[in-house]
Amino acid sequence: MGETWSKFLSDYCDTGTRAVGRSVRALVGRKRKRDEDYDESAELDVLQNTLNTPKRKKLISTAQYIYQALFKEGKNSDVTVYALGKAWRLHKVYLCQSPYFSSMFSGSWKETTAECVHIKIVDPKITLESLSTVLGSLYQDEIVLEPREVVSTLAAATLFQLEGIIEKCAELMIETLNTETAVLYYEAACEYGLKNVKEASFRWLLVNLLCHVQLHPSKLRLISVELMTKLVSDPDLFVMQTEFSLYVFLRYWVYLQIKSECDYGPKEGINKAQVFFQEREGDKPFLLTKEGSVYSITFRALRLRHMINHHLDVEMLKLDRIIPEDWLGPVLDKNWLHVLQIDQGFDRGPEIMELDDFKAECLRCGRVLANDGQHIWRWTGYCFGIDLVWSYDSGTLKVKRSHRTEQEMMLSMQQRRHFLMRITLASLNEQRQVRHTQTSGLRSISMFRNEEVTLLALDRELKFPLLLSVNLVTATPIKSPPKTGGASHAQFLSED
Repeated sequence: MGETWSKFLSDYCDTGTRAVGRSVRALVGRKRKRDEDYDESAELDVLQNTLNTPKRKKLISTAQYIYQALFKEGKNSDVTVYALGKAWRLHKVYLCQSPYFSSMFSGSWKETTAECVHIKIVDPKITLESLSTVLGSLYQDEIVLEPREVVSTLAAATLFQLEGIIEKCAELMIETLNTETAVLYYEAACEYGLKNVKEASFRWLLVNLLCHVQLHPSKLRLISVELMTKLVSDPDLFVMQTEFSLYVFLRYWVYLQIKSECDYGPKEGINKAQVFFQEREGDKPFLLTKEGSVYSITFRALRLRHMINHHLDVEMLKLDRIIPEDWLGPVLDKNWLHVLQIDQGFDRGPEIMELDDFKAECLRCGRVLANDGQHIWRWTGYCFGIDLVWSYDSGTLKVKRSHRTEQEMMLSMQQRRHFLMRITLASLNEQRQVRHTQTSGLRSISMFRNEEVTLLALDRELKFPLLLSVNLVTATPIKSPPKTGGASHAQFLSED
């Protein structure tokens, strides 16, 4: 057994020694291989490149330091400005960037050498936040404007005559025109003299008043009599459906003005307005009362001649007792004269008009085209003897002069009728700002009975849903009593 144990140890040691030897040789071989692959010059290049490449590290800028140390902390202040109960420790050299302060600290004013200045703020739109924003802007090269505070900032910038901030406020206001801001921005633009903001806000309201603002009673209530009168008077107003729809809208708007506490949705509110006026005590028309007289100028802007072309509409006007009947009488007489002239062949409709005359006389009607499908419709009401059927399909807008035998008693029997029209299409973005618009311009159309005419091929840039506005004149405006005489009569009776 001793011999066996000795043999085992001998064999084990030999085997172990051989294994260790192999491991050592392998390790030495790998080290030698790494030494052979090592490139010292490459490493030096990397190091040199690293050391010679500048690294940009942001430090506090001079503007940031000035703003923090001088404005926020008031270091080395030489004047204290008091406004709205707060004190700002400031520096005349920075404040003099404002013409307001520059004038104050120069000349023989008592504030020139004063260490304390009190500013009386009379504009209720100016807040502590807006004062801090505007005064702080004098110590830095950029300004952060909050859309919800932009009117207050504009008010403060106007006080201190800072044209740069006023301009930036105007840019932001135009960018953020929407349902919440349109009326607010319009009024602010009027107050602070921002012509571009005023025009942009007004255009937004022309497009959205009847199809969108009507759905937001709290915003509709904010529209002043002056602004509403301008909107109703404008020929470019997008009237949804017909002119009578505009009357119903105005009735609802007046109701919201009178009943400022009501919080109904638009559909219920419109019904409540109708009941309110029809059940109102007294026989005097509302616009002739002391309470209603303030709205008279707005209702005067309505195009009454286009509101009395359906018997149900005339009945509602009388039941509401808002508009005096003596306003309607001359309009009814004039429309009846139009009907007689057309029926007897004295008028086949206008072929040419000056643009200003067209805008003053035209019927305004409109519609929302929700999708790119097929749409066919009529606008209700008597249209002086012509039945116009409108259609949209596959990117094309058309109109047809329909002449159905079952309606011949109400239709003009003239073989050809003329009318003038202007079509405007608009697509909107998320804030209901006009993204793209297309117009036909003023067009003269002549149509035979049952003839269809293509009006527009839609631009590719227009995106659905689309707002469609149509201005239309189908009867020649009466400027003076028509001349009589056999020759003239025969001339009008002859067919084209």
